[in-house]
Amino acid sequence: MNIPFNKPYMSGKELSYIAESHLNGRLAGDGPFTKNCHAWLEAETGAHKALLTHSCTAALEMAALLLDLGPGDEVIMPSYTFVSTANAFVLRGAIPVFVDIRPDTLNIDENLIEAAITSKTKAVVPVHYAGVGCEMDQIVDIARRHGLMVIEDAAQAILSKYRGKPLGSFGQLGCLSFHETKNIISGEGGALLINDSAFALRSEIIREKGTNRSQFFRGQVDKYTWCDIGSSYLPGELTAAFLWAQMEAADMITRRRLDLWNCYHKAFEQMEKSGVVRRPIVPTDCTHNAHMYYLLLPDLTTRTYFIERMKKKGIGTVFHYVPLHRSTGGERFSRAHGELPYTENLSDRLVRLPMWVGLEDEIDYVIENATSILNDI
Repeated sequence: MNIPFNKPYMSGKELSYIAESHLNGRLAGDGPFTKNCHAWLEAETGAHKALLTHSCTAALEMAALLLDLGPGDEVIMPSYTFVSTANAFVLRGAIPVFVDIRPDTLNIDENLIEAAITSKTKAVVPVHYAGVGCEMDQIVDIARRHGLMVIEDAAQAILSKYRGKPLGSFGQLGCLSFHETKNIISGEGGALLINDSAFALRSEIIREKGTNRSQFFRGQVDKYTWCDIGSSYLPGELTAAFLWAQMEAADMITRRRLDLWNCYHKAFEQMEKSGVVRRPIVPTDCTHNAHMYYLLLPDLTTRTYFIERMKKKGIGTVFHYVPLHRSTGGERFSRAHGELPYTENLSDRLVRLPMWVGLEDEIDYVIENATSILNDI
C-alpha cells in the first residue's frame, strides 16, 4: 500500500482545454481562459478585480509593491506561516513583525496585533490557516483605526468564508494559491484580489512588467510603454486553461474534500475525548473548505514516532511549519513582538494527514493505522 500525502486531482477537461489553447494559437498570458478565471474569481469573491499570477508568492510580492513599502517599514503577521508571507515584504526592505497565534485555530491572535503597532507599521497580513478564517472584523477595525492596510494571505482559503463573506475579500488586497497541494490547482499558480479600486490600474501595470500593456490590448491607449516598476507576474495561458477546468469543478471538489474531512473528524472524536489527540477547531463564524486535516499530538517525540510508523505502513504524513522567527532568515530579517509560546509549542505537535480527492477508497486504511499507532503510544 502506498498512500501519498497529496495527489493532484484532474476533473477531466484540463488536457482538452490546454489543447484548445494551442489550437487557438494563444499560449502567452491573458488569453480567453485567463479571462474566464478572472470572471469566476470576481464572481466568487466579490473582488473589484482579480488577476491571475504565477504563484501566491507573486501575488504577495505585487501587494508589497502596490503598498510602496520600503526599508524600515513594518508589517505585522504570524510566524506560523510559509516563508513567502514574510519574504514578499523583506524583498522591499520591510520588516516582518511576528505575533503569536491563537491556540484554537492557529491563526494570528487578533488581540496581540494592536500592541505590536508602531509609527513604522504599514500593514497587517492575516493568514487563514487551513482555510479557516481569522477574526477579520476585529482585524479590519484595528487596521482602520490605525490607518493600516490589510493584505490577506488566503493561499489555503479558496471558497472559505468568515461570517458568510469570502476570505480574501476583507482586506484591500487578497492573495490566493493554486499550487498542486491546494484545493483548486494549476501546478503552480496564484491570484491577486483587488478589493480597493484605487489599486486596480496600477496592479495591472505592475503585473505587466511595469507597462500599460493591458490598457493597450483593451484599446484604451494607442501604444504601450514603461510606466512604473513591475515584473512578469502573469501565468501562461496553458496554466489558466488547466485552472479553468478546476474552477468549473470547484464546488464538487470542495464537497468531496469536506466529506473526507468529516470522516477524519468523526473517526478521531473519541481519541480527542481520551486526551490522545486534539482535532482541528472551526469557529461557528467560519465556513472552511477542507483544505487540510491535521492532528495535534502530545509532543515532538510523539509526532516523530507517528510519522515514522505511518511511513512504514505506506502512508505519507507531513508537518509544518518551522516558525519563521526561529529560522535563519527570520533572525536576520524580522523581529518578534513578545513571546510566541503557542507558535513554538503547536508547530512541534502538528501532523497533517493525507487529503486529496480520490482518497475515499483508502481513507479507512489511513484511519485504521493512525488510530492503531496512537493507541500504542
